[in-house]
Amino acid sequence: MTETRTMDRPDRRNILDEAAQGVIGTPMDRPEGKLKVSGTATYAHEYNLPGTAFGVLVRATVPSGRLAHVNETSVADIDGILGVYSDERFLRNPAQGGANEAPVQGTDIDYFGQAVALVVAETFEAARDGATRIQLRLDADDDGVFDPASSPPEAQPDEAVDQGDLSAAMADAAHSIDVTYTTPGHNSAAMEPHCSVAEWQDGNLILRGSYQMLKYNRNEIADALGIDPAKVRILSPYVGGGFGSKLGIAPEAVAAAIAAKALNRPVCVALTRQQVFENVMRRSESKQRVRLAADKDGKLSGLGHEAWVSNLPEESFAEPVLQATHFLYGGDNRKLDLYLHRVNRICAGSVRAPGEAIGMQVLENAMDELAHEAGIDPVELRIRNIPDMHPEKDIPYTSRKMEEALRTGAEAFGWDKRPAKPATRREGEWFVGMGMATAARVNMLQASEARVTLKADGTAMVETDMTDIGTGTYSILTQIAAEMLGLPSERVTTILGDTDLPPAAGSGGSWGAASSGSSVFVACEEIRERIAERLNCKPDELTLKDGQAICGNRSTPLAELLDSDICVEGRIESGKLAETVQSATYGAHFAEVAVNAVTGETRVRRMLGVFGCGRILNEKTARSQCIGGMTWGMGIALHEDLMFDLRDGHLTNRDLAEYHVPVNLDVPQQEVIFIDERDGESSPIQAKGIGELGICGAAAAITNAIFNATGVRVRDYPATLDKIIAEMA
Repeated sequence: MTETRTMDRPDRRNILDEAAQGVIGTPMDRPEGKLKVSGTATYAHEYNLPGTAFGVLVRATVPSGRLAHVNETSVADIDGILGVYSDERFLRNPAQGGANEAPVQGTDIDYFGQAVALVVAETFEAARDGATRIQLRLDADDDGVFDPASSPPEAQPDEAVDQGDLSAAMADAAHSIDVTYTTPGHNSAAMEPHCSVAEWQDGNLILRGSYQMLKYNRNEIADALGIDPAKVRILSPYVGGGFGSKLGIAPEAVAAAIAAKALNRPVCVALTRQQVFENVMRRSESKQRVRLAADKDGKLSGLGHEAWVSNLPEESFAEPVLQATHFLYGGDNRKLDLYLHRVNRICAGSVRAPGEAIGMQVLENAMDELAHEAGIDPVELRIRNIPDMHPEKDIPYTSRKMEEALRTGAEAFGWDKRPAKPATRREGEWFVGMGMATAARVNMLQASEARVTLKADGTAMVETDMTDIGTGTYSILTQIAAEMLGLPSERVTTILGDTDLPPAAGSGGSWGAASSGSSVFVACEEIRERIAERLNCKPDELTLKDGQAICGNRSTPLAELLDSDICVEGRIESGKLAETVQSATYGAHFAEVAVNAVTGETRVRRMLGVFGCGRILNEKTARSQCIGGMTWGMGIALHEDLMFDLRDGHLTNRDLAEYHVPVNLDVPQQEVIFIDERDGESSPIQAKGIGELGICGAAAAITNAIFNATGVRVRDYPATLDKIIAEMA
């Protein structure tokens, strides 16, 4: 049977805290951890199916135009070449319903580096050789747009707010700022490059790959190939990082499927690191203008946030830069606008914490500028501007630990030792300063399903197509089931990443844990009720612990109560509650930096993140997620920058040698503090998202610390040493 719970009203019960097993929230080791560290967890490129052929994608060398012809004879003399495929179905925006495997000529090219063909061979080396030698005829257009500034912006009305009179508020303010910041594009750069292994069995596609959201990915691959989704099975039990790059099907998956059907054998297509940079979603660059108006006490009377981002022609996604600005701070007079430029660059899409990752950092830089202008401590300024109700929708907030996070972090970090005047603390060649920023991220609950089976032998199994992209899904689903059913965690088996299993919310948007975890919770609730019935016991009087069912003074082994398996599918739906409250996660970042007075080099000495994100399901995996986000915040602040040639739009730094990310020696001591929180309006398990919260505002804390150390404001990210030293001079 399927048990469904819809979040139409708050869930105030506290079953997980009242349960007796004591595993929920603990830093339990990952059940699959030994497989991963021993190299026996099978990732996409490691299946080694008999008869597998290998494909390498070929990139377009014009930024706009059409693929007119593929000269297959140009690689005919390479030993082991099996075929060359050029099909509009594996390009961006694939055709609908096409069933012809023959090469389709005349496909559109929208950006330099786009995948346009696939060379398949007996070995990877032969396919790679063929991909470098294949001759293409590309008809270039002259109307490509490569610089966002040269493209007229399109307003995004869904993001627009025009409330009160911001201009008047700015004119009347005791303190005001009007600043513009720019941020560059970013790449997810997951450790595991994208890979797909496709094979066909009796007209059905089996796709082994690295994906985040399988129930959507199955529909996407089916749509691209023009087949029924019921004929697609995706297997993705282990994913080596995603950060948004594996939310959707990428060209390698469709190309592998097309070639595998044509050759009647499995085909493996893996992206090189350079192809990863060119063929998966980038975070859009942005220009952001922030206007803040405040009275003499720093209370905001006006808030303006305008942002300009970019994407390919016809793409609907626009980086939601203003997402947190809508609800984070007060101010009656508000103007928020988002604009989209159309450019012939790599497709823009979701990268970790889309919207807040770059919107929060600029908003928090602006708040720091206002604090300095008004002579108010930056922590105190933020606390004074926490609104009682949503400033635009006039709806209440769910549990909100923002002020507690700010005060806890300030005390733990030693914020009172921060010099109020910039550039006053120096240690030899190094200026030293502190900075802080608020962290905030919207919280969402998505439809999700899971099957839980309590077996007659007293063990349990959790099954769902939910993925684990390194976030700890195997751990938390095991812990939820173990806690609810009163079993040691080693007696619970969790199976993930198979579309034959109940469809989960997927790993994206920081909704995975709360959504998939709630579906497991709902299924376990029904199992508990059935156990209670067998004991003639009320469910709230039942205690399950160590494989024993306890009611009153009687303790019975579960195995004695079960003459057969109990199998329940749990389903969670968001319901209408989300429309009547504002749910989000909150926190605070604190950073100390040293800036070299001679070179302008910045070294982050220490960071602290304090987060309130509902119930912590696993302390160890949650902490790791926050540290990962904070580390990425360092990259955004100091290193990361997708650089495009404005002559033709090609990406000039498409590998990890030139696209700089923080490495071990860049990363200082990082500490994480979790604020105890239960949010019954966000999910039945009282948990909220955490994976993306750690990055939100982290970059701003670092650049605010650079200002405190040196008096230099870098408004053009990243804050590289050349920009700092130019202002220090």
